[in-house]
Amino acid sequence: MSTLSYAMSDSATMLRRNLRHTLRYPVTMMMSLGVPILLLLLFVGVFGGALSAGLNGASHGGTYVDYVIPGILLMTVGYGSSTTALAVNKDMTEGIIARFRTMAISRTSVLIGHVVAAVARTMVSIGLVIGVALLLGFRPAADPLEWLAALGVIMLLVLALTWPAVAIGLQARNPEGTTSFTLIAQVLPFISSAFVPPESMSGAVRWFAANEPFTPIIDTLRGLLTGIPIGDSAIIAVAWCAGLALAGYLWARALFNRDPVR
Repeated sequence: MSTLSYAMSDSATMLRRNLRHTLRYPVTMMMSLGVPILLLLLFVGVFGGALSAGLNGASHGGTYVDYVIPGILLMTVGYGSSTTALAVNKDMTEGIIARFRTMAISRTSVLIGHVVAAVARTMVSIGLVIGVALLLGFRPAADPLEWLAALGVIMLLVLALTWPAVAIGLQARNPEGTTSFTLIAQVLPFISSAFVPPESMSGAVRWFAANEPFTPIIDTLRGLLTGIPIGDSAIIAVAWCAGLALAGYLWARALFNRDPVR
């Protein structure tokens, strides 16, 4: 077998390991799924009437559930990546990573196993969130090609958040050390175009919401799903996702390959 074949085989083994952990401990996945669905119900059912009054239907995609679902999808990815950070940190602090380092396996396979498992878990969560949104009145205007493009953006976003999450999990000395990443993944979407347009905000908050990484990603998903113009948001969104994914991958690989210090 070639080096690439060994790496793929090792990565598949690590993927099976992580998926089995997910099936064995489903509570973690239920929490990462339950919070986005709770937020969807809260913002659509409780705050939707008040927040939708400030939307221009022609510019922002019709009903409030149509407007808010891209932000909820992004938060679903964020909560999923937080779960990955905790899983990697558990492996690191319990010594499994140290043992993997001594074995005759592809080093990148350990990280790839976590990332691919995160992609699989997150895409299942995305499907369930979209199902709940449809029950709440979400009516996408996307054709099959636009759906494929939207799923592609979501997968890029998963990679953009999961690779840094893996790095944080490797870096942190305990589970509490991953909370900084969790806070970023949970708080930044609130200061974006996820729930209200940035132009409805004031001062420095408006500027930050218009220029932070999550806003073009949300606007791209909103345009693909609801048929409103995207402009240059798609290019900016792909650039942010690719840059974050690459930086996270290089950081995680460097941390995994370093000499153990614990």
